[in-house]
Amino acid sequence: MITVRLEPENRELTIDRAATVMQLLHKLGRKPGRALVIRDGGLLTPDLNLKYGDHVIVRDVGSKG
Repeated sequence: MITVRLEPENRELTIDRAATVMQLLHKLGRKPGRALVIRDGGLLTPDLNLKYGDHVIVRDVGSKG
């Protein structure tokens, strides 16, 4: 399982299966250019692998208004 904290919603959830950052974003309904994925303080690119037990932050970017 991967623990995901969504920002700015400040909501936490777990995802069972997501091998890559791109798959995670797809499951969350986010586009790669519109969200940052952060693990241990570093930004992850869409092609990077995720592993069981990862804790990541998915932060939406861009203007909403």
